[in-house]
Amino acid sequence: MMGEQRNLLLAILLSVGIIFAFQYFYEIPRLREQQARQAELARQAETAQPTALSPPAETVTPVVPGSAQPVGETPAQGPRIRLDNGRLHGSIALSGARIDDVTLADYRETPDPESPEIRLLAPVGTAHPYFVEFGWVAGTAGVVVPDSRTLWQADGDRVGIDRPVQLRYDNGRGLVFTQSFALDADFMLTVRRTVRNDGTEPVTLYPYGLVSRWDTPPTLGFFILHEGPLGVLDGTLHELDYDDLKGGPAQEFKSRGGWLGITDKYWLVALVPPQQQEIVASFRYVPLNGRDRYQVDFRGPALAVAPGQTIEVVDRLFVGAKEVDKLDRYAAEFGIPLFDRAVDFGWFYFLTKPIFHILHFFYKWTGNYGVAILLLTLLVKLAFFPLANKSYRAMSHMKKLQPEMMRIRDLYANDKVRMNQELMALYQREKVNPMAGCLPVLIQIPVFFALYKVLFVSIEMRHAPFFGWIKDLSAPDPTSIFNLFGLLPFEVPSFLTIGVWPIAMGATMWLQQKLNPQPADPVQAKVMNLLPIFFTFLFATFPAGLVIYWTWNNLLSIAQQWLIMKRMGVNVS
Repeated sequence: MMGEQRNLLLAILLSVGIIFAFQYFYEIPRLREQQARQAELARQAETAQPTALSPPAETVTPVVPGSAQPVGETPAQGPRIRLDNGRLHGSIALSGARIDDVTLADYRETPDPESPEIRLLAPVGTAHPYFVEFGWVAGTAGVVVPDSRTLWQADGDRVGIDRPVQLRYDNGRGLVFTQSFALDADFMLTVRRTVRNDGTEPVTLYPYGLVSRWDTPPTLGFFILHEGPLGVLDGTLHELDYDDLKGGPAQEFKSRGGWLGITDKYWLVALVPPQQQEIVASFRYVPLNGRDRYQVDFRGPALAVAPGQTIEVVDRLFVGAKEVDKLDRYAAEFGIPLFDRAVDFGWFYFLTKPIFHILHFFYKWTGNYGVAILLLTLLVKLAFFPLANKSYRAMSHMKKLQPEMMRIRDLYANDKVRMNQELMALYQREKVNPMAGCLPVLIQIPVFFALYKVLFVSIEMRHAPFFGWIKDLSAPDPTSIFNLFGLLPFEVPSFLTIGVWPIAMGATMWLQQKLNPQPADPVQAKVMNLLPIFFTFLFATFPAGLVIYWTWNNLLSIAQQWLIMKRMGVNVS
């Protein structure tokens, strides 16, 4: 018995040690990194104004796909045309026709509506340049094509909904280039490019598009979430980590159509070439003067432009939030394959995405994602109601046998083999399956994981409030019992932030255990009694929406089990 108690104590200490170690060595540094990143982004939002850019420390040379030599680059200064559709703010530099200034009007750095807008793209000369450009690579010697220094002429000053702007450049040697930018009501830019040959000789050109991101951005580092370059090429999803590119050669893929870009947890910048066009897509790392630079690009097929002829290429650029309904709509409207995979729904995609759609449906009905989670939980309980009923009947039967099980345990306390034999004989006589009680938990696990995924990766859950103090269902409950839930005037370390909802979850778990038959093994019984405490600490780090789901699910299970036990005449005190 002393050995069993020692093992139990060691198990408890190890479990608590793991929780504290996880918080101290992982969760706290991660939260500090996020806070530092938010502060940096806020600073950028204040200083990175497109009309007043500071010059860079050096001239840089980005790689243009298919070119023999890099093209020289200077920061995009000078005149600009605005981008504004109410959801997307920013500008396009006329020097280089580069899309390098985009913020998202509907999304802020924090739940505070006065915090800065999320900055997605930033020009060269700011802290962390991130931009997109479309251009041409000459396939004929001596042909002058526009580059990052080219100053384009615009026929308007603002790109808005149903308000395109065309840029024009004449190379003075017979070729006239145009780029027309059109913006829809959300996050899709249509880029229509033409080349007219007024010369006397045919020329060959290759269209390209690229996304360039300087410096390695901070990532959450979760294995269930991809952040970095990605794309769907020839129907296959490719996800590359920044380290994959930094430590290896450029990766190329041939594809008919598809899409490629760079993703963050909630944001996406993606190139969408013509879907019937053969392209060569590349993911590459191009360091310069100690700075990391990542580039995602595609090069289209050779296009011959005869004298007097005009060719046209239409590309699209997604730059915005990964709203699932918008990604689905663009996929259907423009034939973009697997565009919704930009949201990392994971291996359980077949379960995760339907759960998202159910939640979103309930949200549109109620206007609150927290209420939507409660309704989803109720729907899941109804779906598994007959199966759970069968399991709870078996558990109630086990509860009835508890006195006899305790008698056998006491009688054969010194003979574990005989005790187990007698217990199995009892189960067989009474036609009871001791594992039946595990069934409700097992059937919840896939739903639990899928909901965790939805809460973790869906932009729709970001900063989504519930009621009271829960301002963000995708973040942990911010209250803590150790400062009396904010009544005492001091901050609590994150590993001691055990809020109201995790405590409620632990309490409901404890109540549910009281309805269940106790294990015959006393050590196992003690461990089971400690699980609510263990899970209270564990769930304190989980998104509040997930804790609300589990607590509400426990309450519904308790009610269902209590009613069954009353009908079967089982003592529920």
